[in-house]
Amino acid sequence: MDDLEAWLARLTFADLTQDEVTTRIIDAVAAWGEAQGWRVYRRAPSVVTLPPPMDKQHSVLDVALARPGAPPIVVEIDHTDRKRTLEKLRAEAEAGRVPLWVRWGPGRFTDPPAPIRMVPLPVTRHQGRYSRTTEPDRPAPAHSPTAPATAEVTELPW
Repeated sequence: MDDLEAWLARLTFADLTQDEVTTRIIDAVAAWGEAQGWRVYRRAPSVVTLPPPMDKQHSVLDVALARPGAPPIVVEIDHTDRKRTLEKLRAEAEAGRVPLWVRWGPGRFTDPPAPIRMVPLPVTRHQGRYSRTTEPDRPAPAHSPTAPATAEVTELPW
């Protein structure tokens, strides 16, 4: 899944809301799966049911990828650590699927327990909006090696 991490490393955006970022990442994951020649399912049913009173319905996965001759890949995309996401991905792994968690945000990321694999996607946040650039941070400009020139102070008449 290193190639998904490399694919997402090229993802850039500026001044997006939380929902817009999540949608952009879902689109990128789906495009990655399509580029591999796999079948892509958005909002695919999970093996996990919803909590009561909706326990007859199944939770959904952000993206599921069907691969010929290999187990399906299931992907959840979150900007926070969610216990329910980990429980869902663990259940998917127990059902024979490869669980990936694309975790985005401005903070630190803690690796999930095996067999869940995290794909971290750091972003910056400013005034409730999110941005991501692939350009390295630019260093501060170098200071001039010479001291500034001195000038004589003249009082102005009032």
